[in-house]
Amino acid sequence: MRTIFLFILSAGIGAASGSIATFFLLQTQSPTQKKLIRDFYRTESAVYVSPHGLRNMMDKGEQRYILVDVRSAEEYETEHIVGALNIPAYKNPNTSISLDTEKEERERIIGSFRELTKQGKDVIVYCYSMPCMTGRKIGKLLAEHDIYVKHLGVGWNEWRYFWSLWNHDGETPTNVKDYVASGKEPGKPIIIDTFSPCRAGELGC
Repeated sequence: MRTIFLFILSAGIGAASGSIATFFLLQTQSPTQKKLIRDFYRTESAVYVSPHGLRNMMDKGEQRYILVDVRSAEEYETEHIVGALNIPAYKNPNTSISLDTEKEERERIIGSFRELTKQGKDVIVYCYSMPCMTGRKIGKLLAEHDIYVKHLGVGWNEWRYFWSLWNHDGETPTNVKDYVASGKEPGKPIIIDTFSPCRAGELGC
């Protein structure tokens, strides 16, 4: 009788221990809502660069970043954000390259970005518009090869055609034409002394 009791007791303790271990294992594997929210903001802050922040760096003549336009060479030469280099992910305005089937193009992109990161500056990518997935796909490809780039919070369309949409009313007025360039060369930003509520401080834009 004593043996049976000890067996049942041991089984009960074992089952309870297993249940507790399983509970804590599930807790660590299933992130809570708070953890998901925290990780979301950490990722957003790590990846996205505010257009205000970029514009302010341009105004001050800072050179701690490298801006990359991934649109086609044709579109880049027509107009691009001043100072941006071109590493095209498009053959022409209507045709993107295939990262899966065009190995030489894929290697060109990886190699070009790898060279840029050797300069030790933040590499910031932009594409056609905010919802454009090309920049995100390029970023994913590069991250798979241990090359890490940031993403501009707006695309070319928002920068060029909706300038007043994301610039603040309280700022010194600026002209979008001072922040775009044409031709094969990146161009150089004009150093401008402007006031912006996003200019300084930890919570600046």
